[in-house]
Amino acid sequence: MTLIRLNTSSQFDNVQHLINSLLQETGVASGLFDRGLNNVPAAEIQETEDAIYLKLELPGLEAKDLDVQVTQNAVHISGERKSDTKTEEKGVIKSEFNYGKFQRIIPLSARVQNTKVTADYKDGILNLILPKTEQEKNKVVKINLEQSAT
Repeated sequence: MTLIRLNTSSQFDNVQHLINSLLQETGVASGLFDRGLNNVPAAEIQETEDAIYLKLELPGLEAKDLDVQVTQNAVHISGERKSDTKTEEKGVIKSEFNYGKFQRIIPLSARVQNTKVTADYKDGILNLILPKTEQEKNKVVKINLEQSAT
C-alpha cells in the first residue's frame, strides 16, 4: 500500500486559479480573491424582539483604526491593519497575517435606531447593540388562513 500525502495548499491554489479564470471570463474582477477576502472581519449576529446584537472580530486593531457607521438598515465598518515595519539583517520573515485596508457592509434584517447604538471594543472584539425602531418592535402581521373545502 502506498501512502500519498495530501498537499491542500497546492489544491487550494488550483481552485483559486480556476475561480479567477472563470471570473475573468465573465468580466468580474479576477483579483477578488487575491485582494484578501480573509481581511474582512468575521461577524456574529443575534436578533431579539428589541435589538440586534452584532459582534465583529478585529484582532490586532486599536479603536482609532476603525470607522463604524450605522444607518437604519446596515452597519458599515472599515479600517486598516498596519504592518510593523521592521528591518532585520539576518533571517527570513514569513507572515500569514493580513495587512491593509478592509471594508464590510452588513445589511440588517430590521430597521434600527441608529442614533441609540451602543458599542464596546475590547480584546479585538467589537460589540454593537442596535436597538430596533418602535415600528419594528410593534410590528404584528395578521395572517389570514382560508378554509380549504374538503
